[in-house]
Amino acid sequence: MNLLKKREDMMAVLKLTRSNQKKEIEFELDYLTSLTIQQRFQMMFEKSRQMASLLRKGKRRKTTEVIKRT
Repeated sequence: MNLLKKREDMMAVLKLTRSNQKKEIEFELDYLTSLTIQQRFQMMFEKSRQMASLLRKGKRRKTTEVIKRT
């Protein structure tokens, strides 16, 4: 919970009048480089859990299998 609070304090919003992919990427990279290694791993583990949960809900837990016909 404390980790989430720290992240909220550092959050900023990029507001552009027109779409600018270069500025969006720079903004995202600045945010990611501002995180500690522990925060980066925590974010990675959270996303992994979210993806696994979505796969379970969609009943796609196993990888697809190739059936060989003879």
